[in-house]
Amino acid sequence: MRRLLALLSVILLPALAQAADPPAVKGLWLLTDYPAQNVRAGEASTIRFKLQNAGLEPEQLKLSVDGVPRGWKAEILGGGQIVGAAMPGTGESVSLQLRVEVPKDQAPGAHNITLKAAGKARSTELALVLSVATDAPAKLSLKSRLPSLRGTPRSSFEYTLTVGNDSGKDLTVALSAQGPANFQNTFTEGFGSNEITSIPIEAGQTKDVKIKVQPPRDVKAGDYPVLVRVSAEGATAEQRVVLQITGQGRLQLTTKDGRLSGDAEVGKAATYTLVLNNDGTAAVEEIELAGTVPTGWKVEFSPKNLPSLAPNEKKEVQAVVTPADKAIAGDYVASFRATARGEASNADFRISVTTSTIWGIAGIGIIAVALLVLLGAVARFGRR
Repeated sequence: MRRLLALLSVILLPALAQAADPPAVKGLWLLTDYPAQNVRAGEASTIRFKLQNAGLEPEQLKLSVDGVPRGWKAEILGGGQIVGAAMPGTGESVSLQLRVEVPKDQAPGAHNITLKAAGKARSTELALVLSVATDAPAKLSLKSRLPSLRGTPRSSFEYTLTVGNDSGKDLTVALSAQGPANFQNTFTEGFGSNEITSIPIEAGQTKDVKIKVQPPRDVKAGDYPVLVRVSAEGATAEQRVVLQITGQGRLQLTTKDGRLSGDAEVGKAATYTLVLNNDGTAAVEEIELAGTVPTGWKVEFSPKNLPSLAPNEKKEVQAVVTPADKAIAGDYVASFRATARGEASNADFRISVTTSTIWGIAGIGIIAVALLVLLGAVARFGRR
């Protein structure tokens, strides 16, 4: 019994599987997504279609267009050039285009055109209805993915916008932006770096563009809108983007009179008054003073740390520099710096070092004594 059932399964199962699967459709077709389309007088229109081979042996198929109205020009393109035949492989298709040029004086109306592909063994046709319509007004759309960005005055604000050509013809779209005074605006392509002022967009298509907005360094904290506008042939679309600018402190280390130089004596402390200024738009916090001086020298600050410095606030800091005891008279450079969270400022200070006047007087005394001893010796031994 088991052997009988096994034998029946071997015989019947393949037959049942073959009956369950419908036979593959074979044939040759010309196909397009939109067999009825509008064209415009005085312009060239392109209709995309393909030649499909389903399960047939490949053969060369001659391409032609029938029913072209008088004065029209129709060409079949493949791979960007005019073609007269195509040969799709078995189970494959060939993408083609029909380019139609309509005379300027063509009256509105519908026209029937037939695409044909014919070989020795088989042929196929595709009927198209091309309607000459009056020009519809241009229509544009403009959208931003992130219309509001936050940053500091040093940030570069970059927005991606999608420009849509919602009209029935290709357009060259002009780009412009209106923002606060001294804000710099530049447009680039969505995936490029070249600056642009306009961009071509095909009918019914969209393209991404980027606008980069650079605020001035001294701008105050707040929200700043920029109106982006696109236009073409009387049609316009607008989108507002916003820069949310937070405050940014900016440290500056200098002196009262701006003169970065002073005098000092060897081995003696010299005090210099420095001025810390915050000319930014936000407070600067956790400020620390430090300095770099020649080897053997000392430098101290009073105060060494400041908790914060408000916008447009100034504070004096005393820098105490002590040259080394064995320093040679001359000019030296000390570097003073103030650092805070996210901010820093440096100032190079020239120090002219002189020796003590006491040592100068002592040196003159020694020289005078030596001269007296020398004169005495000359007088004593000169008599002999």
